[in-house]
Amino acid sequence: MLLYFLISCLSFFFLSKSLSLPPWASETKTLLSFHLSKNLLFTNTLHPTTKPDPPSPALDHMSILDLPDLALDRILDLLPPSGLSSMAMVCSSLRERCVSDHLWEKHLVNKWGKILGPAAHREWKRYLSSSSRHLDSSPRHQTGHHPLGFDTIISCLRSISSVLRDGDRQKKALPVDSTMSFYVSLETGRFWFPAQVYNRENGHVGFMLSCYDAELSYDTHTDTFQARYPPHGRRAVGVEKGVTWERLRAAPLEASPHHLHLSESLNELKPGDHIEIQWRRNKEFPYGWWYGIVGHLESCDGDLNHCHCHLSETVVLEFNQYTVGSRWRRTIINKRDHREEGNEEDGFYGGIRKLICKEEIAMWTRLWPSSNLE
Repeated sequence: MLLYFLISCLSFFFLSKSLSLPPWASETKTLLSFHLSKNLLFTNTLHPTTKPDPPSPALDHMSILDLPDLALDRILDLLPPSGLSSMAMVCSSLRERCVSDHLWEKHLVNKWGKILGPAAHREWKRYLSSSSRHLDSSPRHQTGHHPLGFDTIISCLRSISSVLRDGDRQKKALPVDSTMSFYVSLETGRFWFPAQVYNRENGHVGFMLSCYDAELSYDTHTDTFQARYPPHGRRAVGVEKGVTWERLRAAPLEASPHHLHLSESLNELKPGDHIEIQWRRNKEFPYGWWYGIVGHLESCDGDLNHCHCHLSETVVLEFNQYTVGSRWRRTIINKRDHREEGNEEDGFYGGIRKLICKEEIAMWTRLWPSSNLE
């Protein structure tokens, strides 16, 4: 069995010399050579031989498909998306393997997992059921050549999605609901998906330390996103380009930006807790999430040993990014009968979510402005 495996692996090297393979093939050969040499060294140490086996003439008639399934699956599992796309164009047998969901799910999660929430997956399903569900791999705003294999992926998708017209072979196209199709639709910017953007409009002072819902489209050449914000009252849809990965997140709650979030942790809030609260300028605007900290009541001296603020029916919220005395610095809400509170001058405060995850808190800390806001 070991001998057959070694011979099969060697066939891959011979095949690569006779075919014009993509650049990633040399990396695959190097990887296999490394593991192969280790196995040979280990085998020779345990079972030393004085005479090597003669080369088999069968090697001249073997291909990569003659590899054991486990070895071939391992090779495909190590390939990047561009490598899988190129390998899929070799033949129909490899195409069937290379478009498998289990190979692409890893790439989808690794690159997109942190910003794709349940809302994005639901939107993808709606997108598939729409009139544009056919696979169109032409990007909407991509130009030029991408060093990570973008052109290879696009070329491959055109090839894979076309119907086979070779004799009586089985006709098969790439399923539009496949994970590979989802990945490529994201990569090309064809699919706009919902997520949230920190400090919208390039960190405009009016949105500092906030997070708003938007539809996003990826630009693979700049490795940034284009964001479309819902209209505010009579204002048209806002568009922002060049949004970086670190300013994005999947929506932490299944809540519409136009609906009040029903808070479940109000009675747990105590001074020092980190929170996000919904806020909007007026009732025509959608909510955004704003970062703040639970403060002490005016009747409390701030001594934690004698503090009873958490027992009060009201809770103080502080937004320390604003200067002392600013009307945005501090607000008070009612825990027992919580509803949207505010006015047309100061805006309207909505639901609250308590932050427990250290990563979420650290993100707000990284976004902290260099100087206090007025």
